[in-house]
Amino acid sequence: MSAIIQLGSVFALAWYFKENIFKLKNQLSKKNFYLFNKKLILSILIATIPIILFGGSVKLFFIDFYDKFFRSNVSIALVSFLMAFFMFLADRSKKGSINLKNHNNYDIFWVGLSQAFAIFPGVSRSGVTISSALLAGWERGDAVKFSFLLGIPAISFAGIYELISSFNKLSSLSFYPLIVGLIASFLSSLFAIYFLVNYFSSNGLKIFILYRVVFGVLILLY
Repeated sequence: MSAIIQLGSVFALAWYFKENIFKLKNQLSKKNFYLFNKKLILSILIATIPIILFGGSVKLFFIDFYDKFFRSNVSIALVSFLMAFFMFLADRSKKGSINLKNHNNYDIFWVGLSQAFAIFPGVSRSGVTISSALLAGWERGDAVKFSFLLGIPAISFAGIYELISSFNKLSSLSFYPLIVGLIASFLSSLFAIYFLVNYFSSNGLKIFILYRVVFGVLILLY
C-alpha cells in the first residue's frame, strides 16, 4: 500500500509538470508529437545520482540504520529544528536568477546532493532541496518546480523498491483498496503540488519554518 501511494504521487508529479518534461512539436508530419525536454531530463538524472548512491549504500550495508538513534523522538525533533534554521537562511537569501532554462550542472549539483539527506528521518525532501536551490541562486518559482521534478525518480525508486520487497505479500491485499489508494494519492498529491507551487512563489518558506519548529517542540513534549 505504501508503494502504491508513492507511485500515485509520482503520477501526479508527471501530470502536473508534463509541459516541462515534454515539448510539443507542431509538425504534424512527424509521428512522435512529444519529445522529451532533454536538458531537464538529464539534469534530473544527474541530480538524482547522490541519493541513489547514498540511499542504496544504506539499504545494502546498513540495514538497521533507521532502527537505532535516527528513529528516536529526540533525533527527529533536532533534525526538524535544523531544517527550520536551514529554511530560514534560504528564505532570507537574495533573489536568484537561475531557472529551469538557464541552469548548468553546478547549479543542480548542490540541490541533488542535499536531496540525499532526505533519507534521514525528519528531513523534508522538498524542504531541503528547495532551500538548497534558493541558497544556490535559483528563482523561487523554479526552485519549487525543480524540487518536485527531482522527486519523480527518487520517489519512483523508493516505491518500486518497496513494491519488489513486498511482492510476495501482494496476494494478501485486495485489488480495490489498492486502486482507491492510488487514485486518492494521485488527487491529493495533485492538489498539494498546485497549492505549494502557487503559495511558495508569493509567500516563501515562513509558514513551513513555523511548522517545523512547532513540529519539533511537540515531538519533544510527547
